[in-house]
Order: sequence, then structure tokens, then C-alpha cells
Amino acid sequence: MRAFSLTDELIDRRTFGQHLGLIIIFGLSVLGLTLLSDRFLTPANLTNILRQTAINGIISVGMTLVIITGGIDLSVGSVLALSVTIGAALMKQGWSVPVSVIAALGCGAALGCINGLLIAVARIPPFIATLGMLTVGRGLTLLYTQGQPITGLPATFRWIGTGDIGGIPFPIILMLLVFMIGGIFLYRTTYGMQIYLMGDNPVAARLVGVPVTQLTVLVYTLSGLCAALAGLVLIARLDSAQPTIGLGYELNAIAAVVVGGTSFSGGEGGLVGTLLGALLIETLNNGLNLLNVSPLWEQVVKGVVIALALLLYRLISRTAQST
Repeated sequence: MRAFSLTDELIDRRTFGQHLGLIIIFGLSVLGLTLLSDRFLTPANLTNILRQTAINGIISVGMTLVIITGGIDLSVGSVLALSVTIGAALMKQGWSVPVSVIAALGCGAALGCINGLLIAVARIPPFIATLGMLTVGRGLTLLYTQGQPITGLPATFRWIGTGDIGGIPFPIILMLLVFMIGGIFLYRTTYGMQIYLMGDNPVAARLVGVPVTQLTVLVYTLSGLCAALAGLVLIARLDSAQPTIGLGYELNAIAAVVVGGTSFSGGEGGLVGTLLGALLIETLNNGLNLLNVSPLWEQVVKGVVIALALLLYRLISRTAQST
């Protein structure tokens, strides 16, 4: 089982190898983009990269917990969409910002909880359960909004997407706070150790008294909560809740988590790698946009770089293990 503390994650040989591979790919990407575009390595653009990373990063925290258990959550994009459209609609109807935000977060958590119950109690495979929620959530979003965007959100709410504290954009601060809380939960609590054990060997976990059902529901609830929180930041920045918001976000989150070293088989991984993976993906997105790469080629280029990152850090981690 690959359960360890934050310190262990940073110094463990294999994990260090994975992180080193990501850092090398990240450094090469930054170097290449700097040479190709004089607009890349500017304070404004670097801040923009971090701001963009905040959305995927927050979603990826919940996704990391899910994948460590050996599961998958394909519904985060639809959960995000339904949650934020409900929150935006309440604000437009005159409800206070705090109540609307709580309603959106509650919706995300409730949808995630339903995923967890379907998986843990009804024994539906995570892929099927969350794929179903993806479809249902998107359909309910379209029905609720009648396909129309919700715009003109209160200025006090938009601050969470556009405001700053001490010159640092609030979305970046919020992302770091979510990673910090997630790290404490994963590395410093009994629940975190049990989550690793669940992913490594669910049968053994049950035999030693790990509450597998409750923890499964918990991690999917947290995944839904993170999706809703990221969505609130996104619509606050855009000043609009589109019914199609969040399309494809599950793929970016999964990519960030897997590139960061969390294994699909469960029981291995962590949030440090996830943060690095999210930064790499958003750096690529930003650089390709600056270079005006055709959308027809953008996904190809990004996929190749991600594949190289995976190959490199696996090679380095194997070398570190053998020494």
C-alpha cells in the first residue's frame, strides 16, 4: 500500500522520481514556450496560468481522492453545471449570495453523495454510475435553464472570481487553500490512511474494519463539492452560468490526477503530483493559445506532451526504485 504522509510523499524515491519527471517536462515546456512566444514569460500571463489552473486544480483535489480509492468520477463537469446554474438562478431571483453559494455547494455535495450511494450500496461500477450522473446532470441543467445562460450576477459574488488579496487573485488563494485542506485530510487523518488502504485492497480493508461504504460515499461527496466550488469561481469570473458550462472538465481533471502519479488501480498517489499535473496541463493550454495553434491540432499536441510526461516520470521512478 502506498499510504504515506506529505513529507514521505516528497522524499519517497519512487514518488520523487515521478515528481522529477513532471518537473523536467514542465521546465522544458516553459523553456520552449518562452522561446516561441515573448508574451509567455510575463507576470500577467503567468498569473493568468495560475488563475486558470485554479478551476481544474480544485476539481482535481476531489478527483484525486476518488481515484486513490480505485474509482473514477466522470460526472464532475455535469455536477458543476447543475450546481452553479441553481446557485446563479437563486441569485437572480433575489436570494442572498451566501445562501445561493451554500445551495450550489449543497447541490454538488448531494449529487456526489448519490454517486457514492450508487457505487457503495447499489454496487454499480463507478464508471457506469458516474457516467449516468454525467448524462442526468447535463440533462437537468438544460431543462432547468431551458438552454439559456444566466447572466448579470451580483458584484459581491463576482469578487470570488475576479478579486484579489494583497495582489494575489483570490481563485489562486482558494485553490491553494483547498489543496492544503485536502492534504491535511489525506495525510494527517485516519480517513486518509483508510482511503489508501481501500484503493490498495478493498477486501483487506473490510477485514480490518475500514468503513468502506461510508468512505466511498464520503469521497464522491467531496468530489461533487469540489466540482461545485470550482464552478462558482468560474461563473464569478465569467459573470455567466451557461447550460453547457463544464463540458469536458472531467477529462482535464482525470489527466491532471493521472499525470500527477495517482494510479488508476488505486492505493497510490497524492496531491503534490496532482498540483504539478494541473499546472502542466494549463501551461500547455495557455502556450498553445498564445501560439495560435489550430484547435484541430491543440488536443494532439497536448496529448503527446502528456504521454511524454507519463513515460518520463515512469522511467525515472523505475530508475529511482532500482537504486
